[in-house]
Amino acid sequence: MTLSFDQLPQFVSDLSKKIDNIERLLLNGPSGPAETDKLLTIEETAEFLNLSVPTIYRKVSQSEIPSCKKSKRLYFSKADLMEWVKSGRRKTNAEFQSEFVMPLKPKR
Repeated sequence: MTLSFDQLPQFVSDLSKKIDNIERLLLNGPSGPAETDKLLTIEETAEFLNLSVPTIYRKVSQSEIPSCKKSKRLYFSKADLMEWVKSGRRKTNAEFQSEFVMPLKPKR
């Protein structure tokens, strides 16, 4: 590709826009940051968590799952659900050992 001196400013401008777009996609993902803040219905929540709708209702009534109620409808924040799922993470054996067993070894 051969560019003349007069075409160079426009080419640099286009290239800069493309780089900005690539950076935005890398930082936010293809759907953007708003995807994680999306509100889900109970059916979408059941599908997202791979649970049945009655199970979701039970977890809501026992305050086991984060939810919002507005005018007889339940809504769930996708970000809150992700955080709720991650809060149940169990430590691996290696993490457990490094946290509890290693400090018990005598210092020499």
